[in-house]
Amino acid sequence: MWCPSTLSLRCFSFLKPYPSSYRNSNYRKTTTATIPIAGCCLNSLMETAKTTTDEFNVGIFSYVSQLPGFHAILKQRYSDFIVNEVDKDGIVVHLTSLEVPPQIVEAIQEGEKEILNQIGKSYTVEIELFRSLAGDSDAERLEAFITQVATQSEDNSYIYPIILSPNSDKAHRTAIHNFFKEKFKFLVTDTVDGPDASRKCIRVRLKSGVHSNRVRNFKKLKDRGDQPFDSRGSNNWPQHLGKFLRFHLYKENKDTHEAIGLIGKMLGIQPRSFGFAGTKDKRSVSTQRVTVFKQHASRLAALNDRLIGIRVGNFCHVTEKLLLGQLLGNRFTITLQGVVADSEDTIKMSADSLGKRGFINYFGLQRFGIGYMPTHLIGAALLRGEWKSAVSMILDPREGERDVVRKAREYYKESGDIEGTLRQLPRNLIAERAILQCMKKCPGNYLQALKAIPTTLRMMYVHSYQSYLWNHAASVRVQKYGTDEVVVGDLVYFKGDDTERETLGVNSECEDDSCDDMYDCSNSDPTSGTHHPERKNTHVKAATAEDISLGNYTIDDVILPLPGSRVSYPTNDIAKVYHDLAKKDSINLAESVHSIKEFSITSITGRYRRVFQKPMALEWELLLYTDGSIPLAEMDLEKIAKDKSKHLFKEEKRANGNEDKNPSDCMRQPMSFQNDIHPSTDHNETEDERGLGKSQSNSFCDSTSQGAQMALKLSFTLPASSYATMAIRELLKTSTSVALHKI
Repeated sequence: MWCPSTLSLRCFSFLKPYPSSYRNSNYRKTTTATIPIAGCCLNSLMETAKTTTDEFNVGIFSYVSQLPGFHAILKQRYSDFIVNEVDKDGIVVHLTSLEVPPQIVEAIQEGEKEILNQIGKSYTVEIELFRSLAGDSDAERLEAFITQVATQSEDNSYIYPIILSPNSDKAHRTAIHNFFKEKFKFLVTDTVDGPDASRKCIRVRLKSGVHSNRVRNFKKLKDRGDQPFDSRGSNNWPQHLGKFLRFHLYKENKDTHEAIGLIGKMLGIQPRSFGFAGTKDKRSVSTQRVTVFKQHASRLAALNDRLIGIRVGNFCHVTEKLLLGQLLGNRFTITLQGVVADSEDTIKMSADSLGKRGFINYFGLQRFGIGYMPTHLIGAALLRGEWKSAVSMILDPREGERDVVRKAREYYKESGDIEGTLRQLPRNLIAERAILQCMKKCPGNYLQALKAIPTTLRMMYVHSYQSYLWNHAASVRVQKYGTDEVVVGDLVYFKGDDTERETLGVNSECEDDSCDDMYDCSNSDPTSGTHHPERKNTHVKAATAEDISLGNYTIDDVILPLPGSRVSYPTNDIAKVYHDLAKKDSINLAESVHSIKEFSITSITGRYRRVFQKPMALEWELLLYTDGSIPLAEMDLEKIAKDKSKHLFKEEKRANGNEDKNPSDCMRQPMSFQNDIHPSTDHNETEDERGLGKSQSNSFCDSTSQGAQMALKLSFTLPASSYATMAIRELLKTSTSVALHKI
C-alpha cells in the first residue's frame, strides 16, 4: 500500500550511524524544514537507497559550511545536467555546426585529384630503379600491375593485388616498402606470410578509394571475402591534411564509450581509432572533443541522420590524437528542480558560500559505481590478490539492475554456462563479457580473466579504492581541524612551485562565425601516472609552525595523497586514517602480498589532490516553471536549431522584402509562454536589484502555490577530476544518490 510521507532527504544519514571516532565538537547534524513526498512510503525509499552506494560508506560525510541547505531534485531529467568540456586553451567546447567546412571538402578533392594524376604519368624510370632493387621478375610483375591500373575502367569492380617474390631479408623488405612510399603514392604495401617460416612476401595493392567508388572504406569485414587486409582508414590521404579528424561529440543520456562504440560500428572501425580527453557519464547532455584516425568528415556528418541522441560536428583536421587528460576541466550547467527553501535568502547565502568557500573535493558516488557492488570493494580484493573473489564480485547478481542483466547474472550463477550467459548479457557490460570470454578459453584462470578487461576499466577498481581512502581522510581532516586554517602536519606544495598549482582560465567560445561532468567526472583517471605528471615528493612538504605563523599557506593549499609508492602522508593524525582503514581491509599500504604490479599498491605511484575546490565563474539564477518535462537550460543542439530557424526566417523576410521585424522576438515569445520561465535572481546583481524584500518573497511564494515551482540554474567550471555533484551536495546539504533524487 502506497502512503504519503513527510521526510527531509538529508535524513537518509540515519541509515548508518556515524562512527564514534569521527564524532567531535566540530560536527553538527544540520536540519531543514520537512519536505512532503507524496505517493511514496518511507520503507520504499529506504529499500531504494540500500540498492545503491551510500555516501557515508565511501567516506563522504563532512561539509565546508554550517548553512542549513535546502531541498531540490538533482537530475530529474538528464537535460538538467549539461557538461561542456574545457580544452587546454581554456575554450568551452560547444557543438555549433553539423556541416563539413568547405575547406576540408576542397582539401580532400585536391588530394584525390593528385593521386589520380599520378596514375596517368609514365613510371619507366621508377620501374628501372625498382628492377635494380628487387630484380627482373618483380619489376615485370609491377610494370604489368601499373599498366592495369592506368588502363582500368572505373566500371570494373576490383584490381587484385600482386605478391612479390619471397624474401628472408627484413632490411631488404623495409627498403622495398620505403621505395613504394616514395615513388608510388597511389599504391600500398604490406607483408604477408611466405612459403615457409623463414621467408615473407610483400603484397602490393591499389589504395582504397582510388579509381573505384565500389571499393569503400566502410565495407564490413564479412563483405571483404578473401581479402585478408583491412582497407579501413582512408589510405589515400592528402599529405597536407592532418591524419586525425577532430570533431565535437554531442550526446544525450549516453556515456562516452557507448557513443564512440556506436559511431565506430557505423563507420566499420575499431574504438581504438578514436581519442578523447575524458569520459562524460551517461545521465547528462555533454559536448566534448574526439579525434578519429584518417576518416573523412563527410562520412561522420552523414551519420547525423541515423544517430539517435548523438550528433557530431565542428570538424577539423589535426596532426595528433587526443589523449586522456588533455583538458583543463568542464563547464557545468545544472538545473535543480523542485526547490523548497525557507526564503530566497537561504538560497542566496548557500550559493554565495559555495562560490567563496568552495566544497570538499570528494570523489563522487559515480567513482564507486552506482550498483549494489561498489567498485572499491573489488579494488580491495585485487590488492589482496583474491582473484576468484574479484571475478565473483564483478559477475554475481546485484540489486537494482535491469531485468535482462539480472537474469543473465542469475543464469550464470546457477548454471555456469558461459556461452548461454554471453548470449543474454548486454554488450555494454564490457568487463563482464571480457571475463567470460577469457574463462571460456582458460577455465579457472581468474587472474588472466581479470587482465582481459580493458586496461582503463580494470584499473578503475584499484583507483576506486585509493579514492575511498582519500575521501575518508578528507572527511576526518575537516571534522578534526575545520575548514578555516592550515594546521601543523598538513601537506602542501612548496611555495613557488607553480607547476603544481591547478589553475584554470576559461574563456567563452566565440559566438560568431569568425571563431574557428560517471555522472559529471570530467575526464581522465586522476590517479593514473600515465596521463598526469607525477608529483614528486620534493614538491610536497608538511606545514610547520613557522609556516603557519608567517601565513605562508592558506586552507586552499592543503592537499592529501592518493596512496602509492611515491607519496608522502601528513605528519599529523590524518595519516593514521589511511593505514587504519586499509588494515581493516587486510591491506598494508607499505607492502604487497603478490607480484602482479598493476594490482599492487606498492607499484602504483599515487598522487596528490586538493582537499578544497572552489567552482570558477559561478553564475546562478532562480526560475519559475510549471512543466517539469521541459528543459530549463538551452542545449547545444537547440541553439543550432534556433540559429537555423533564424537564418531561414531572415531569408524568407528578405524574399518578401520585409526586414524590419526582429526574428528573435518572434521566436522567444512562444517559448517563454510555453515554459512559463521567469528569471528571478543572479549572484552578480545587488540585493535591491533582485528584490529580496519581504513583499517580493511573499509574492514569489504565492506564485508557487498557484501551480508554479521553483528551480535553481547554476553554471560553473571545475578542473579535471573534480565532481560537480559534490559541489551540489555542499549547496543542498543533501545526499547526491540518484536513487534519492529520482523519488
